[in-house]
Amino acid sequence: MGIGMGKTDIVRKHIFVSGRVQGVGFRYRTYYLAESLGLTGWVRNLYDERVEMELQGHEEDMNQLFRKLQENTFIHIEHCEVERIPVIEERGFHVRG
Repeated sequence: MGIGMGKTDIVRKHIFVSGRVQGVGFRYRTYYLAESLGLTGWVRNLYDERVEMELQGHEEDMNQLFRKLQENTFIHIEHCEVERIPVIEERGFHVRG
């Protein structure tokens, strides 16, 4: 494999997700997928029925996580507000709150 043929650099994103994302296993499905894809970060429910998360890893793996979440019949993502933020030293993925 040549230069530039592998995965891209590590990125970190702060994300707010709205839709049918609470009471449907979204946080724990996200945890399972993030762990299996080697992503780090955290996820938590907000009082306004959105979910907030930070994901860190390869962009391709983040895209795959969201594709897999969309396959779940109970989860329906209507909108994602995404901001790229600085990468931090971190291990694992955690469910907060």
